[in-house]
Formats: sequence, C-alpha cells, structure tokens
Amino acid sequence: MNIHEYQAKELLRAFGVAVPTGYPAFTVEEAVAAAAKLDGELKVVKAQIHAGGRGKAGGVKLAKTDEEVKQYAAEILGKTLVTHQTGPEGKVVQRLYIEEGSAIDQEFYLGLVLDRSIGRIVIMGSSEGGMDIEEVAEHTPEKIHKEIVDPVVGLRPFQARRLAFKMEVPTKLVNKFSDMVMKLYKVYVETDCTIAEINPLVTTKDGNVIALDAKLNFDSNALYRHSDILDLRDTTEEDPREVEASKHDLSYIALDGNIGCLVNGAGLAMATMDIIKHYGAEPANFLDVGGGATKEKVTEAFKLILSDDQVKGIFVNIFGGIMKCDIIAEGIVAATKEVGLDLPLVVRLEGTNVDAGRRILDESGLAITSATSMDDGAEKIAALVR
Repeated sequence: MNIHEYQAKELLRAFGVAVPTGYPAFTVEEAVAAAAKLDGELKVVKAQIHAGGRGKAGGVKLAKTDEEVKQYAAEILGKTLVTHQTGPEGKVVQRLYIEEGSAIDQEFYLGLVLDRSIGRIVIMGSSEGGMDIEEVAEHTPEKIHKEIVDPVVGLRPFQARRLAFKMEVPTKLVNKFSDMVMKLYKVYVETDCTIAEINPLVTTKDGNVIALDAKLNFDSNALYRHSDILDLRDTTEEDPREVEASKHDLSYIALDGNIGCLVNGAGLAMATMDIIKHYGAEPANFLDVGGGATKEKVTEAFKLILSDDQVKGIFVNIFGGIMKCDIIAEGIVAATKEVGLDLPLVVRLEGTNVDAGRRILDESGLAITSATSMDDGAEKIAALVR
C-alpha cells in the first residue's frame, strides 16, 4: 500500500525524522490558508499523487507570494500529471501539500528496501539526490553505496556513519545524517515497510539534515497490525477494479491485453498469462480467486473481468486441490447467466471432482468451450478471440 508524501512526512516526524513544516490542502482556499501558517518568504506547492517525477511534470512550484500560491494551486489541482511512473494515462491531482521552503546546500538520496535474494534489508545512499535513482544505477552505478543489515543485530551506528562517509556527507553533519538513517530504519521495521525512500535528503545552509521528500510503501499483508496506517489509504489513487477486487478478497491486477483470466493460485495465474502470450495473444489481467472460492466469489470475478472494455474473451483455468471443480463449475454457470456473457469462454478444469464439474458445464446449455489442458485452453481462447 502506498501513501502520499504529506502522510509519509507526518509518520517520519512521529519517529523524530526532521522534515519541513507543511499542511495538506484540498482546495485553492485551503492552500492559501496553509501558506499563511508558514514562516519564511518561499512556499512550495506540491501535487500529491502516488507517483514520482512530479517536479518534471509541473507538479511542484515555488511561490514567493500568497498570490502565486493561489495561482499555482489553481493550476495544479485537477490537473492530470503524466510522469515516468504514472504511465501515459497519468493521474489527476486531487490534493496538495503546501510546505515551507528550505535553504538547500546539497542533495542526497537515501532509501531502504528488502533484497529478497539475500533476505536482508539494504540501505542505499547516493550523492546524486534529486535524480531518478534508476538512471544513476544505470549510468553511474559506482555512485550508489549500500549497507546490508544483519537482522539478528539490526542496523549498527557504525554502518550509518560509514554510509555517510561513502556518500561524502559534510563531516560536521555526519552525526545528524547517521541519526536520520537510524530513525528511518526504525520506521521501516516498525511499520512493516517494503520501501522507505527520501529523495532528496538535503543538507541546509544552516547546518541541518532534512527529508525534503518522502515515499513509504507498506506490506499489505502486515496492515492488520497497523490500523492507523491503513486509514491513510487513498483509494482514488488506485485502479477502481483493483479496489473492488480487494473488497471480495480477490487478487487482481489490470493489464493491457484482451483475454480475461480467472485462475486459482498466483503461480498458475502467471503461467496462464505466459501461455496466452505463447499463442500470440495478450492477457487482460492477473486474477487469482484463491483456494476457497465460492459461487459468489466467482461471479464477482466475472463481473470484474467484464468491467474492462478491452476484454474480448475469458479463459478460466482451475486446478482443484482445496477448491472443488464442481463448485467452480456452478459458479461459472451462475456468473455466465447473471452477467449475460456473450464473449468466448474457455474453461479448463482439473483436480478434485473434475468429472462432476465438467458435467455441470456440459449440461448447462451455455456456450462454454471445454479444454483438456492449460495448453489446449490457451490455444482455443486465443483462436476464438482472433
């Protein structure tokens, strides 16, 4: 789960991380009122969307007067920002963050991520702050420095200082930088983050170390432990179909193809998408109904697939282990009747009660094409859609 920059900064502030003062705003009037609360002549008007690259897309403006705050707020609110992370469709700005300006001296990058290949949290730092870290990694990888954390003892202060020296943080600010690294690590672990990123982390002309931007992503499987963080979820920033899927305990991710997939099990779902592509077609989604699907759940899954106007056919690929094929077949028949399906539908069933399941489909009187294997099913749905 992602949260907005202003929400991330409030969380960092609670852990003692230094961040500039700022206030969220949902209207132009709120933006002007927020700016009036801030000290200093320079105010920063920031679009709040779940994507990076806002500055390059015109979503971050520096204002020297209240009139400029008003002007920029009016320009940005309601604007569709297209960045390298939003895709060509972009994201509509529905909220702003009005923040005090900072006297920046140097910019750095600091990020924490879980490296699953070694099962360790890795802290990355670079003197190339403010840039896309992916570009730095591609063109100047020697400028990215890493510290690997031993989970038994956690992050040690000497590692934070060593990272500071590698990043060429000014000597007089090494202790402040190290303190921020230690606190950010605490945020990462205690809130079950998957990514904690400060870009840029800046040193200021008056000798401080500040998180000028903040991005926190959280492990959705751990949110039951953090109801306060779950309350920060902004569903308007998510695909409406994915939001609807989560209400019915379905794992759904929209893709760009035209063959809807309904599968049980993430691994089988991935294999199903691969074999559809093998036959020259494109999957429209990843959809895992899980191991305990009911007729109602299957019906909701069908509705979800059909909410995508690009879908021209559906491939149901079920291996019944815990899930029984006859229950799935009943759900498919009920869903097909309820939604009035008129698209090609190919069903491959295998596993527990498979004969009963196939019999239910055959006797339904519906235009359902049966498949004997995953390969057979993918070939048939690709041909029918073509």
